[in-house]
Amino acid sequence: MTSFADLSAWAWLIQFFIIVVALLVANLVRCNVPLFRRSLLPSALLAGLLILCLKPLGFFSALVDKHAMEIVTYHALGLGFVAMALKNKKIKSATSTIKVVETGAVTASTYILQGLVGLLITVPLFLFGKELFYASGLLLPMGYGQGPGQALNFGVTFARWAEGQGLVFHGSDFGLSIAATGFIVGSLVGVIYMNVLRRKGKLKVREKAEVERYTLADYESEGEIPHSESIDKQTVQLSLVLLVYALVFLLMYGVQKLDLGNFGTNTLKPLVWGFNFLWGTLLGVLVKWFIGRLRKRNLMQREYINNYTLDRIAGTCFDFMIMAGTAAIDFNNLRGLWLPLILVCAVGAVVTFFYVLRCCKKLYPDYEYEGFFSMFGMLTGTASNGMILLREIDPRFETPAANNLVLQTIPALAFGFPVLLLMGFAPQSLTNTLITMGIMVVVLLLFCLFIFRKTKKQK
Repeated sequence: MTSFADLSAWAWLIQFFIIVVALLVANLVRCNVPLFRRSLLPSALLAGLLILCLKPLGFFSALVDKHAMEIVTYHALGLGFVAMALKNKKIKSATSTIKVVETGAVTASTYILQGLVGLLITVPLFLFGKELFYASGLLLPMGYGQGPGQALNFGVTFARWAEGQGLVFHGSDFGLSIAATGFIVGSLVGVIYMNVLRRKGKLKVREKAEVERYTLADYESEGEIPHSESIDKQTVQLSLVLLVYALVFLLMYGVQKLDLGNFGTNTLKPLVWGFNFLWGTLLGVLVKWFIGRLRKRNLMQREYINNYTLDRIAGTCFDFMIMAGTAAIDFNNLRGLWLPLILVCAVGAVVTFFYVLRCCKKLYPDYEYEGFFSMFGMLTGTASNGMILLREIDPRFETPAANNLVLQTIPALAFGFPVLLLMGFAPQSLTNTLITMGIMVVVLLLFCLFIFRKTKKQK
C-alpha cells in the first residue's frame, strides 16, 4: 500500500514546486527592478539563473534533481511544439510566399553558419591537445538556434559518442550553457543595439509596454465546445496535446525497434529520440487535419480545438523548458570547458549578429530593423524572444516581420532537415566531422547565392 507520507511520493512534485516558486520570484523581480525589465530577459531565464546562483548552497543543490530538470526540459519542448502544431493558424496580415521562403533560408543558413563557426573553434582546440570532444561545436546552433530542448537532446547524444571513443564530455551541460548564453545575448545585445539605433534616430522604441486588448474572437471561434459542460474545454486541449505526444512516443519506439542496418543504427536511431519536437509537429498537423476532415463530413459537430488555450499550454511548456534547462546546468561538469564555451558563444554571437543584419538589409528593405530584431532574437533564443524584441518597435505587428517569423518554420524545416542528419554523422569520428565541415561550406554558399541574388526589381 502506498504511503503518501513517504517523500518518494512527492519527489517529482518537489521539483515542480521549485520551478513554480522560482518563476514567481523571478517574475516579481523582473516587474519591479527597472534594470531587469529593460533588459527584456525572459522571467523563465531569470528563474533558472536564480536556481543556479543558489546551487552552491549545499542543501539547495541536493534539493534540485539535475536528471529531473533535464527530463522536464526534454518533454516540455515536445509538448510545446505539439500544442503549437494543433492550432488553427490565423494570419492577421498578408505576407508574400517568397519572403516566407527567403526567411526560412535565412534561418537554415544561420544554423549552418553557427555550426561551422563552432567546429572551426572546437576542432583546432582538439587537435592542439585540448581535452574536448571535436564535434562539440555543432551544439552552437542547437543552443543558439533551437534552444535548451535541442541543446540537451544533442548534448546527451554527443556525450555518448564521446564516451564510446574514450573521451569525457558533459554534453548536456555544454549545450544548455550555450542555450542560456543565447538568451542573454539575444536579449541584451538586442536591447543595446535597439537603443543605439534610437539615439541615431533610425527607429522609435516604445517607452511603456501597452496593455494587450482581447476580443471574444481571440478567446474562441464560432462553433466551439462550451467552456465547461461534462468536460472542461481546457481538459480537452490538454488531452489532445497528450494524445499526440503519446503517438510521438509510439512512433519513436517503433523506429527504435526496426532493423535499419549500420547507417540507421549509428546515425538515424540516435536522432529519432532527439527529434521529439519534429515528430510532435508533424503528428500534431496530421491530427488537426483529421479533425478538420471529420468536421467537413459532419461526423464532428463542434470545434474541439481552441487556439487561445493551446497558446497558453505552449507558453507554459516553453517557460518550463527554459527555466528547467537553465537550472539543469552543473558548473562542476564544465571544468576544463570554459575556454571553448566562451569562444564558441562569443564568436557565434558576433557572426550571427552581422550575418542576420546583412540578410535582413537585403531581404527586407522596407522593414529592415523589424526583420532583424525578430530574426536575431529567434536565432539566439527562441521565437518568443524574437517576438518580444519585435514588439518594442512594432507593437501592433504592422510590418510582415511577425508573419515571416511564424510562417518560415516549414521552409526552414525543409531546408534544414537534410543538414540535421549530419548531427548524427559528424560525431562518429574526426574524419566525419571534417567531411561535415566541407558539406556545410558548400551548402552555406548555395544559401548565400539564393539569399543575396539580384531580383527583377533590383535589376
